[in-house]
Amino acid sequence: MTNFRVERIRRKLKERHLDALVISSLPHIRYLTKFSGSNALCIIKARDAHFITDPRYALQSSTEVKGFGRTITATGLLEAAAKKNLLSGCRYAGFESHYVSYAQYRTMRKLFPRVSLTPMTELVEEGALVKDHGEIALMRRAIRISDRTFHDVLKLIRPGVREFEIAAEISYLQRKYGADRDAFDAIIASGKRGCLPHARPSRKRIKKGELVTLDFGCCVDGYNSDITRTIAVGRIPRRAREMYAVVLEAQLAAVDAAKGGMLGKELDGVARARIKSLGYGKYFTHGLGHGLGLLVHERPRLSAISKERLLAGSVVTIEPGVYIPGYGGVRIEDDVLLTPTGCRVLTRSPKELITL
Repeated sequence: MTNFRVERIRRKLKERHLDALVISSLPHIRYLTKFSGSNALCIIKARDAHFITDPRYALQSSTEVKGFGRTITATGLLEAAAKKNLLSGCRYAGFESHYVSYAQYRTMRKLFPRVSLTPMTELVEEGALVKDHGEIALMRRAIRISDRTFHDVLKLIRPGVREFEIAAEISYLQRKYGADRDAFDAIIASGKRGCLPHARPSRKRIKKGELVTLDFGCCVDGYNSDITRTIAVGRIPRRAREMYAVVLEAQLAAVDAAKGGMLGKELDGVARARIKSLGYGKYFTHGLGHGLGLLVHERPRLSAISKERLLAGSVVTIEPGVYIPGYGGVRIEDDVLLTPTGCRVLTRSPKELITL
């Protein structure tokens, strides 16, 4: 059976006058081979493709990896590739420079002295920008789990509960409902800590009258979800309600505007302009969103400096926020599938302010 993803890599190699691509990123290896283990290397050439792993994954890789020559080695992966002459006949080979340490690069230079190594960053990512039906189905499953988790964790949030306890419950619930793992460590930020966009859950106890931001996701068969909601515990001050209304208005405006064909900075600008017009512009301190798939943060980028054109078929997050030092913050995030004429919101959790 033809592996269209591998064939796409081969076409790109030909366009760039490369004889091979050495792939070391595990998410990219999974994208190309379906291998879900923790140690592997792939080499794709014009006429063959090879997969290398260690003995722990001998049986697993035999069932997951099809259409690749397969090597099981007790030595280093690069050393095994050199021993089997897998770059024989290659003058120019690309490697994933974002995923290779300097020490690994030196090892490659030593093991393949006759090969000119070219750093490449986008060969696999470019093909993975547009999700196929199977990928979207897996992401929908992950998102449904996170939506269900959000619904259930609301029952546990009350004054006196610590932030890290909420994070632990989220992790438990997502696994209970079918996730393979968390997509990332959950962000739980209450009260003044809400001004930290990537706050780690602390021992702080949630208090009545505070906003609480919950940012979490899960992974199903390699594909991720990413959701953020901010909720109120008891009656909150007028300023906090205003912050929430500003972020919600900007988020809804960006969702309404989102479609394939836009530049990333254009979509970011929709939310940024709305927040600025409402007097909170200096408190929106990050980009609007990012691509989502095998990685939690992947292309495309939605930011004020992104010149990348968004493609129909990409899944992105739309997550504007307002963060006021010493006071708190609000963020609302959905996962959306871009189409030629708009977008489909995959996240189903309510966005109106929930007060517990």
